[in-house]
Amino acid sequence: MSRRHVPAVLGLLAGALVAVPAQAAHAAAVTVPCSVPELVSAINAANASPGPDTIRLAHGCTYRLTAPDPGRPGTGLPEISSEITVEGRGATIVRDEGAPRFRILFVTVTGNLTLDRTTIKGGFAVDCPFFEQDFPGTVCGGGISNTGTMKVTRSKFIGNTSRSDVFAQGGAIDSPGTGSISETEVAGNRVVYSGSENGGGAAGAAIVNDGPMTVTRSRLTGNTATVTADTQSFAFGAGIISFAPTTIESTVISRNRSFAPGGFARAAVSNGIPLPGRLTVTGGAITDNTSDSPHGTAQGGGIANNALMTVSKVRISGNRAVAEGGTARGGGVRVGPFGTLDLNDSHIVGNTVRAPKGTAQGGGIDNPDGGTLTARRNEVLRNTVAAKDGTAQGGGLYLAGGATGLGTTALEANTVTHNRAGDGGGIFKASGALTVNGDAIRDNQPNNCSPAGAVPGCTG
Repeated sequence: MSRRHVPAVLGLLAGALVAVPAQAAHAAAVTVPCSVPELVSAINAANASPGPDTIRLAHGCTYRLTAPDPGRPGTGLPEISSEITVEGRGATIVRDEGAPRFRILFVTVTGNLTLDRTTIKGGFAVDCPFFEQDFPGTVCGGGISNTGTMKVTRSKFIGNTSRSDVFAQGGAIDSPGTGSISETEVAGNRVVYSGSENGGGAAGAAIVNDGPMTVTRSRLTGNTATVTADTQSFAFGAGIISFAPTTIESTVISRNRSFAPGGFARAAVSNGIPLPGRLTVTGGAITDNTSDSPHGTAQGGGIANNALMTVSKVRISGNRAVAEGGTARGGGVRVGPFGTLDLNDSHIVGNTVRAPKGTAQGGGIDNPDGGTLTARRNEVLRNTVAAKDGTAQGGGLYLAGGATGLGTTALEANTVTHNRAGDGGGIFKASGALTVNGDAIRDNQPNNCSPAGAVPGCTG
């Protein structure tokens, strides 16, 4: 979905050297008092008027929605179908706790919403306007569903929910359209698969984007993705999961949790973008996130990549992949079988993989299934793999070629130090191709590399 453009027309007077300038579009502006009916009327009027409109909310007001919009019962306010700027001025739009379940905002394919300094709170999605025909039962976008164009600045999305018995995505924000988010906090949102069938999913407790997205100088914190226990279902991307080209800059993604007992829990930042699209993360931090799957599979505490991805100058620290009685991989970073990851100038520090009575591998970085990893000038420090009465390998890195044996890992000028595991405290190489160029691999416990001789130039 592309932004609508209004072409300027330049008339030239025959025989004259005078250009007639285009008429400037007039942006109507209205200030809305602290009243939900007045806000509804203002949105309806803006949709009906030609050209862009600006709606200024009452400073610090709480607009408490008690009923959904009659025209779209899954959404609280009238849909945004034209070019509208909402200047929140610190106001909050919240679904009343006693109200029926509905999201707060929906942007149609013709809509172009700019949302500034506004808190969106307590939305509860019950439908998915973009997917409802092709994928019935899908629920998306507890705070906002954007199928057009959306720009969010200096705002907050707090305590929104997307829940489904089939597939749920976008606890706070779902964006199949074109989206940008800057200087915004997305916190305490939930995405829940509540069905009883095997293979359900809960994706993106904070953000899901099926269209192009940029996220800059924002915070995605304390969001949760959960699925029904023992249904072999997927909880992934508790912070953000991307299915279209995405750029994340100078953003903190922390304390998010994916929880899938007997299923699959994947990282706070998950990448499933079809080729040739890429997820790029630059600056900021991915910290203290958890992927937890008792008697299941936890893949990546911080990052799970299964497409093209570049990570530069990011602190990836304190993340956890946990699977008691199951398989846990990649406390900091996990590369999937179709993943290609360029990891540069970053700090992978203090991440943990734990699987009591199970299999734990790759405390800092895990490339086990035939993916491609290129890592340059990174610090891989104090990561830990533990599996009491189980298998614990690769405190800093775990590497394998996957089913085809074709996985590749290229290391250059990294430091891999003070990591711990049952075997291969620094690096455990099971199979696949590995090159080492000027890396410092030392002071790991109980050894630097395993099996002996598997990592060129690594001893002890």
